[in-house]
Amino acid sequence: MKIFNEQHQMFRATVRSFVEKEIMPHVEEWETAGQMPRWIWPRMGELGLLGVEYDEKYGGGGSDFLTSAILHEECARSRSGSFAMAVGVHCDMASPHLYWTGSEALKEKYLPAMCRGEALTAIAVTEPGGGSDVAAIRTRAVRDGDHYVINGSKMFITNGATADVFFLAARVEAGSEGKRHQGISVFLVERTTPGFTVSRTLDKMGMRASDTAELSFQDMRVPVENLLGREGVGFYEVMRVFQRERLVAGLHAVAMADRAVADTIAYVRERQAFGGPLSDKQVIRHKLADLATQIEAGRWLTYAACAKFAAGEDCVREISMVKLFTAEMVNRVAYDCVQLHGGYGYMREYAVERFARDARLMTIGGGTSEIMRDIIAKAILP
Repeated sequence: MKIFNEQHQMFRATVRSFVEKEIMPHVEEWETAGQMPRWIWPRMGELGLLGVEYDEKYGGGGSDFLTSAILHEECARSRSGSFAMAVGVHCDMASPHLYWTGSEALKEKYLPAMCRGEALTAIAVTEPGGGSDVAAIRTRAVRDGDHYVINGSKMFITNGATADVFFLAARVEAGSEGKRHQGISVFLVERTTPGFTVSRTLDKMGMRASDTAELSFQDMRVPVENLLGREGVGFYEVMRVFQRERLVAGLHAVAMADRAVADTIAYVRERQAFGGPLSDKQVIRHKLADLATQIEAGRWLTYAACAKFAAGEDCVREISMVKLFTAEMVNRVAYDCVQLHGGYGYMREYAVERFARDARLMTIGGGTSEIMRDIIAKAILP
């Protein structure tokens, strides 16, 4: 079955060339440093890899969602979950808030710089006391004349230490009993706003080259015109972007797993044991056959959901299935690929070790597997 056209494949070749020549040679260096250099973003902007779906009048590519899907697949093949995640946040988890619900004045002011890679973005929803429970947001925004005064904190914010523009979810009014989702709004906030503080950069198990931060806001004054959409209905916009985020996570998981299995196949062909290469042993061959089958199942489950999403159909159930299946799958693949590398799989000099640490986040970030199961259960057992 063919879902990508010739133009898509040309775009894939451009992204793959960039990733292989300009990203992959530096992955180890960035992992050790715990951060990625800023030049990545203007370079991607120069190549037309940022804002691929946004209107050309803002500097975007005017393309479709499948073009974005290709971007994320190729970034995830880099052997750096950190790079893939940082790109995913900027392109598909943060900036869509502006493109979908921002005023024309805000879009004209900020989108071109985002497409050029001059303004890096982050989404600030998760708080120290709540992750997947978006309705539990406690950060407060109080209207004061032509500003909102915001107080609160956010946790686990990808790109949080380096982003220039944040899309911040805050409560403008208390939600009523049984309707906690009411009264939440999303604001565009510049990093330089007085009262905005990066409290700390977090030290993580994996995705170590992608900065993740805790943020705090103390009497931070944000102009009223920086409100995105209508006041009090931001919960629905956050959940809308969550669907896109979870699809991107599925694309990441499948591409990461595919790369890890390819690396593992190369290893077992070279590794000699008991009179021949490991690849000749039936137990190894059957394990790899199982992994390849799981990846292919995840790929087409994801592509099917991508097609529905691109067509504007309601596919919350399908996207939740994608997130659940691929996140669990990539962790099974990680376990087995490390195992098939033997002792070398436990060594940091092998990419499969980093893959195993990076993959662990997939069942947590963007909605845990437990939350995905609950969403699916509600859909099939109304």
